[in-house]
Amino acid sequence: MSKPLHPAAFKVAVVWTLGLLLLGSVVHATGSSLACPDWPTCFGTMTPEMVGGVFWEHLHRLVAGGLVLLFGVATWLAWREVPREDRWIVRAAAAGVLLLLIQAVFGGLTVLWRLPDAVSTTHLGLALAFLALTVVLASATSRRRARRPPLSERTRGLLKRAGGAATVLIFLQCLVGGYVRHTDAGMACGRGLLCNGGLVPPVFDHAVGLHYLHRILGIVTAAAVAWLVARLLTRTRAPFVRRMAWTVLALVIGQVGLGFAGTWTVLAVLPVSLHTLGAASVLAATVALATWGWLEPIREGPVTLPATAAHAA
Repeated sequence: MSKPLHPAAFKVAVVWTLGLLLLGSVVHATGSSLACPDWPTCFGTMTPEMVGGVFWEHLHRLVAGGLVLLFGVATWLAWREVPREDRWIVRAAAAGVLLLLIQAVFGGLTVLWRLPDAVSTTHLGLALAFLALTVVLASATSRRRARRPPLSERTRGLLKRAGGAATVLIFLQCLVGGYVRHTDAGMACGRGLLCNGGLVPPVFDHAVGLHYLHRILGIVTAAAVAWLVARLLTRTRAPFVRRMAWTVLALVIGQVGLGFAGTWTVLAVLPVSLHTLGAASVLAATVALATWGWLEPIREGPVTLPATAAHAA
């Protein structure tokens, strides 16, 4: 019997979504969000001249359309291949298709309504929610899952509770960051580590307050992730959990550095775009950790055989 194809399709969808989020950030950072004044066409055609901002904006639309097709195929494969006891995967994938279509509509509204802040931020939030759902599906259907050692109940509880709480914090931080970007508050605190020369900005307005909230929430989120990583490294020997914990910590450290690099370079395209990719990557990795807590069987490490059975073996 041939191997099922839906696990690979869900993994490709995760990578594709990360790439799409990166591309969306490039569109905004290059000022190309309204390079195509209409939607879903671009200057009345699906094949505009790919130059300047049109290149980035229309490429973003084409890649988004490719994701809809890819995930639709992944959902169809899951419908054909997933056994009866795991049909929740098919229902979750179908919900993902609906979420992806709604997110595409919000993408169109950002153009037709000329980039309203709330709509643009909702567009980003829906993209991140879709990414999280896709990571859950990729983790649940991974072929590696059956080969991993089972986790203890203590580790599973830590992943579910602390991993879930960290995921919520990261998602909220991403939304605030998106709102900072769409309200052009990215330089409201100036360049460097301080906010307009102090740990607390001397003067608050809407932009400064929003940017400062993003920084404070970033500190809280980083501390929560560091605590989660420390607990995992001291409480579990499972190599795959430890590797992901180190990965999450490295991503958070890099994300903080990219945030300050963005302000230091006055929102240069590369650090700002990588900052968005970093945020999405942190979210994806933390969702994977939390998902393992829900999916893995209880117990951790190798099964110890009774003495008689071991002697017989």
